[in-house]
Amino acid sequence: VQLQASGGGLVQTGGSLRLSCAASGRKISDYVMGWFRQAPGKKREFVAAVSKTGSTRSADFVQGRFTISKDYAKNTVYLQMNTLKPEDTAAYYCAARPPAITVIATTTQAYTSWGQGTQVTVSS
Repeated sequence: VQLQASGGGLVQTGGSLRLSCAASGRKISDYVMGWFRQAPGKKREFVAAVSKTGSTRSADFVQGRFTISKDYAKNTVYLQMNTLKPEDTAAYYCAARPPAITVIATTTQAYTSWGQGTQVTVSS
């Protein structure tokens, strides 16, 4: 599967953005899909993921501000981000686990297909 992330940009504190991850080659229903982020000088970290059946998991720092969802018709996974903070500034990446896997994971090593990053910058 090929993944293309988009939707990043510059937003003020408290603002919102919706990131998109368009998949091609295979259907997103075949995969556990996740979002990760990486700030300069820091390790890439888990943000949220959605299973094949639609169950979701988010990192503790999300605190209900972000929502991951899927649109099967568009073969796209979204990350709706609200109440953004300066510490959310990072490059955001979408990823997919191997198609045989059904369990959500939070480590980068568990995901084998990655899109390019889309930059999110939150100004104070």
